[in-house]
Amino acid sequence: MRIIIMGPPGAGKGTQAKHLAQHFGIPAISTGDIFRTNVSLATPLGLDAKRYLDAGEYVPDEITNDMVRDRIGEPDAATGFLLDGYPRTLAQVEELDGMIEPAGHVIDAVISLVVDEDEVVERLLKRARIEGRADDTEDIIRRRQEIYLEQTAPLIDAYSKQGLIVEVDGLGDVDKVTSRILSAYDLSDAEAIC
Repeated sequence: MRIIIMGPPGAGKGTQAKHLAQHFGIPAISTGDIFRTNVSLATPLGLDAKRYLDAGEYVPDEITNDMVRDRIGEPDAATGFLLDGYPRTLAQVEELDGMIEPAGHVIDAVISLVVDEDEVVERLLKRARIEGRADDTEDIIRRRQEIYLEQTAPLIDAYSKQGLIVEVDGLGDVDKVTSRILSAYDLSDAEAIC
């Protein structure tokens, strides 16, 4: 099973990624985790990425692609994986296809968590207050939502044309959202696709 999960900041992607990965017995692969691991281990890719991260810049696609390629090439991802935070651009969509096609694999589903923006903003403002994140103001949170929509619209369109998008209401109890995801694409029986 090879799945991508998408959704705006605060939609619960990370939580759902962990639940789905556990359900299918595949690793949940987050680009944020990949960056942190490579930087902490001071790998050549990590050192390259650190230069950009320290300068507050976007890590270039070629470094991100190489890190993802290395990670999905690890033994635990041989039978599948769930990607969170990748791909983020159309070029990365093509790159990902190029990574997995030589082994005869394809992306099985792209889960798009759909949430009400006002509810997510309230959730993130509450979290910011609890965690003391003074820089997470309503304006900043709403701008992040806009950026997400701008950046992912082309990806959702591309994956929709391939018939891979599974839109799921991402608000509510964690287990209910997981259940919605599994039933929306009948993913509970998707082991047969593997």
